[in-house]
Amino acid sequence: MRIGYLECFSGISGDMLLGALVDAGVPFSLLADTASALNIGAGLEMRKVSRGGLAGIKVDVIQATGNREQGTEDREEGLGTRDARTESAHRHSHPHEHHEHESGHHLHEHIHAPHRSLSTILGMIRAAPLGEGVKQRASRAFQLLGEAEGAIHSIPIEQVHFHEVGAIDTIVDIVCAAAGCEALGIDRWMASSLNVGSGTVQCAHGTLPVPAPATLALLDDAPVYAAGPPMERVTPTGAAMLRMLDVEYGPLPMMRVTARGYGAGGRDTPGEPNLLRLLLGESVDETSVTEPIAVIETVIDDANPQLLAYVSELLLEAGAWDVYRAAVQMKKGRTGVQMTVLSSPDLMPALRDLLLRETTTIGLRWRLENKLALAREFADVRTQWGRVRMKIARWPSGEVANASPEFEVCRNLARENGVPLKQVMQEAMRAWATTQPSPEKKGR
Repeated sequence: MRIGYLECFSGISGDMLLGALVDAGVPFSLLADTASALNIGAGLEMRKVSRGGLAGIKVDVIQATGNREQGTEDREEGLGTRDARTESAHRHSHPHEHHEHESGHHLHEHIHAPHRSLSTILGMIRAAPLGEGVKQRASRAFQLLGEAEGAIHSIPIEQVHFHEVGAIDTIVDIVCAAAGCEALGIDRWMASSLNVGSGTVQCAHGTLPVPAPATLALLDDAPVYAAGPPMERVTPTGAAMLRMLDVEYGPLPMMRVTARGYGAGGRDTPGEPNLLRLLLGESVDETSVTEPIAVIETVIDDANPQLLAYVSELLLEAGAWDVYRAAVQMKKGRTGVQMTVLSSPDLMPALRDLLLRETTTIGLRWRLENKLALAREFADVRTQWGRVRMKIARWPSGEVANASPEFEVCRNLARENGVPLKQVMQEAMRAWATTQPSPEKKGR
């Protein structure tokens, strides 16, 4: 499986993703040709920059006049209904303070593009001579942006008109990012938790808190935090791109890194590189399964052991993967029992409530960890007392790591035939061993 992993320790924006793609090996000519294919009088410019002492690639959208359009993406929060007075006002040149993420508190003259409806932008994308996969990704990004703004302002999506987000450079950012990501042929996109930043941002609707409402709506339940100097680190375009890629959030998976790239934001933040890192690679262990696991623990010193045994049964019946108890020494010399429950994260609330309801504990703790399981398969073997199912675990190489007979099956056969349980299990292991190739055959 080919994996693309985005490390968003300083957030994500359109220019950062484009820079990371180029630095990781996507030909700049591919992105430049994509920008030209849109036929909207814009191109791309690439340059090497330093952010916090680390080198990265900065990609900017340039107008036909050669003026670099920095920072438009950071003003993209301003969406809403259009009226003639607003549109007329936006056609005039006026100073505009750029957002820190792109260019710091830098002022220059910027001529606003006319407001564009979602249907207009989608039509521009459909008309461009681009691959269907690229068009679908880019169109989805703008659809998500429109839906987010419609919900925020309580208006139908058909009435949403794009102010800054409809500017040429943002259209180019999204479509070129879609083309670059499509070219990589990634099977699974993943990302770290998102540093969204803090403070406020200026946009068409005034001063808004960071993360901006559109960004927050697009991120949905993504894991977020704020660190570093106050600034907007995840822009609405960046959030839409994450959704466009169907990103999964989690720690860096087991992978063999084949390429890496650093995409730069506009502002240099010494000691805290304003960069997005992209890692490309192959899954190292395709035959094993890595998944999140919830661990719930509580220590009880005033419960009947029979009660705890009963609660363990209830937890397993409710879907817990495992429940175990261990004696522990508590404060003031008291002996207690630590009860640990392992389950899928989605079952954690129900199992937590069950523990609080059925035991005498008044508190517990829980955490999310990663569970790595070898690939498992089942096979039946024949014994003199009947068939026994074997559970077999294999290493990524395909070699057997472990094999064991299913306990419940062996117990039933032992009771039915009046023989020791250990004898049934030993016979099942011998029967399974006879089905395995000998070392000599393996080497041939």
